[in-house]
Amino acid sequence: MGMRPGKDVRVTLLAILIAVCSPGGLAHAATPGEHAGHAGQAQRADQLEHVEPGGHVDQAGHADQPEHVDQTGHAEHPPELPNLIHLLYKALGGEAADTAPPAWIVLCYRFQDVFYALLVALIIIVIVRWGTRRMEQIPGPVQNVVEFFIEGFHSFILGILGPGGERYVPFLGTLFLYIWFMNLFGLVPLMKSPTAGLNTTAALAISVFLYVQWTGMRHLGPIRYVKHLAGDPQDVVGWCMVPLMLPLHVISELAKPVSLALRLFGNILGEDVLIGVFAGLGIAVLAFVHSPVGVPLHLPFILLALLMSTVQALVFTLLSAIYIMQMLPHDEVGRETDAVAAAAVDGARTAGTDLTLSGSHTSLGGR
Repeated sequence: MGMRPGKDVRVTLLAILIAVCSPGGLAHAATPGEHAGHAGQAQRADQLEHVEPGGHVDQAGHADQPEHVDQTGHAEHPPELPNLIHLLYKALGGEAADTAPPAWIVLCYRFQDVFYALLVALIIIVIVRWGTRRMEQIPGPVQNVVEFFIEGFHSFILGILGPGGERYVPFLGTLFLYIWFMNLFGLVPLMKSPTAGLNTTAALAISVFLYVQWTGMRHLGPIRYVKHLAGDPQDVVGWCMVPLMLPLHVISELAKPVSLALRLFGNILGEDVLIGVFAGLGIAVLAFVHSPVGVPLHLPFILLALLMSTVQALVFTLLSAIYIMQMLPHDEVGRETDAVAAAAVDGARTAGTDLTLSGSHTSLGGR
């Protein structure tokens, strides 16, 4: 397909590295000032014991809404299904007031989104290496699945970006596969969807934003890149609109990663919370008979999550491809579109000529 394997591998690894190393997750690391904040929160928790249910004491000593804070000083999590790291953290005394959990489980608990994101990346690497370790003329089952996905996604991207979109298939394909696996990972028992955390989705959106801007800078050059942000003015009216168009275009470019991150985060978190709520409701239905299992009320929502996880991964990738197309030079896109249209017209003319000749032979034969 005319792509350089070494460069594609570097782009793919860079996308995974930016995605899993979510910068917002580092904010949870303990700092000297944070310990003082935890002490203040503990003091406030002691004050809560002397307040009637339904209120708490703020800094001014007034009663207000109740506040729920765990041992690490963070607010209570949404009602999601428990994952393996959370269960280990709880079993080792992470939520107990009189015991201190080991440092390694505290680290895993604070960076569990990064841990599961790395685990998903490792699973994808193992599957791809397993499917391509022995390339054969007659593919086996795993190689057949990998080739089917690559060919289908390659055709999908070329349908959006045109014939010149082959160079963007490695990045967009890695993005789709990675997001899709992370979305579905929360449906595996004792696992968690890393995309249910805003840090992960923000890192993915930032990686797309940087890749799109780098693509525009590389194809347009610095001067044409700034001109593109200014609305590509061509006449006096266009240049007079630059003070208005340039800030609007910059704001729209900055809003793209925000919308990507919030859309993916909200949908996946909503799915996990919905499944967790109905799973707890199913357990509560049979709680009066002390049943060890509950009614699987969450089963329909698991089927819905399978569909929505795929749709959200596809939407994220599709929008990323559109952002890349918008940043490409218009003359390049126009030439590619004209080439595709010319090829279609030539094909139609050839088919029409063949039909005409076939009809002439039929008429002569009839005579």
